Amino acid sequence: MFSKILIANRGEIAVRIIRACKEMGVSTVAVYSKADKNALHVALADQSYCIGEAEASESYLNENQIISTALLAGAQAIHPGYGFLSENARFARLCRKNGLVFIGPDPESMERLSDKARLKELAAAAGLDVIPGTKALPTLEEARNAAGTLGYPVMLKACAGGGGRGIRLIRGEDELEEAYLQARAEAQAAFGDGSVYLEKYIFPARHVELQILADEQGHVVCLGDRDCSLQRRNQKLLEETPSPAVSPAQRERMAALCIEAAKKLGYVGAGTLEFLLDREGRFWFMEMNVRLQVEHCVTEMLTGVDLVKWQIRIAAGIPLDFLQKDVPLSGCAIECRINAQSCGTLKMLHTPGGPSVRFDSCLIAGTAVSPYYDALLGKLVVYAKTREEALRKIRAALCELVIEDIPTNIEEQLNIVGDERFVTGNYDLTFMGNR
Repeated sequence: MFSKILIANRGEIAVRIIRACKEMGVSTVAVYSKADKNALHVALADQSYCIGEAEASESYLNENQIISTALLAGAQAIHPGYGFLSENARFARLCRKNGLVFIGPDPESMERLSDKARLKELAAAAGLDVIPGTKALPTLEEARNAAGTLGYPVMLKACAGGGGRGIRLIRGEDELEEAYLQARAEAQAAFGDGSVYLEKYIFPARHVELQILADEQGHVVCLGDRDCSLQRRNQKLLEETPSPAVSPAQRERMAALCIEAAKKLGYVGAGTLEFLLDREGRFWFMEMNVRLQVEHCVTEMLTGVDLVKWQIRIAAGIPLDFLQKDVPLSGCAIECRINAQSCGTLKMLHTPGGPSVRFDSCLIAGTAVSPYYDALLGKLVVYAKTREEALRKIRAALCELVIEDIPTNIEEQLNIVGDERFVTGNYDLTFMGNR
């Protein structure tokens, strides 16, 4: 096991990783921008270093500065969290070059799986049903021909995409040119790669993902599914596990398929296979996320498996000590993402408590929400033995949560969990008016 880990991230995920390390007896190193000098993750870490200005490009995306800091602090490994450098194969390779362990998949796996168009070919070969689509389309003319072949409506997506960026729904040929140019520009700005591809638009559909863990010894387990259909502009707002739209038989079948696919792909670490579930009950593979997901904690609440600790153990070469049959999937867990709606400084915070209630956050009195980073303030998660009880618990927890002087979406989340469509489990990606 590592004795010291640098966390190359900020906010609630940096706090989450530091807490896991403390429980494992591992020392931690925090890095921070000038805007985050008073942040909670800085105070909690055993060591902390300022690595640059507020802009992420000057700090949390500064690969050489982070590597230098890790070496200076005597860290043996780097945990990237999610976002920033978590899916950057170049950074993972730079870690290896400098004798540091990147806590995540190896750079070769990231490169192989990061191109979504190429990944679909690999997924189909591994036995998954793949949404009909294309390879990268370097010209508008190629995109126009491909869209005509697939048939409108189609989805235009960034090959190196993530976080809902570089995605456009195209309902007819008259929308194609503008969407193509916009998506390419957005993808280039966000990922440094402007390549895009097309896929058939599956509608209506739910967004269901399956969480896996895979160790270096070839053991793979699936930790159930999450329903992530509550989204606005392709940004997730609420997740629950298990999905109310998936039957036990479907769940068992998909878990087996995902385990087999991960083995064929030679994947090691925590990963998520994402699908669209159509109204006929067919799962269509979309993509694989090769990092810790924001919504990992809802799976932890259901299964009792600490994904962050297992990421660290797997990176240290430690094999999984449980089998698929040992994973408990009974009950229901629901997560609401609490987002800031504008900048501000936190005056007072009150978080709900009680059995199986969790609030993952970086908030403390005096925390300033800056315009430089993501709007996520925290994740409110509950678990109960039944979905009905979990619904009552999440409503009570949202009513009790108080975040003063920072406008948030708490009221919106209350409206969502009280909506009849959500209460009955009869919802899909159109819930927030996305389509």
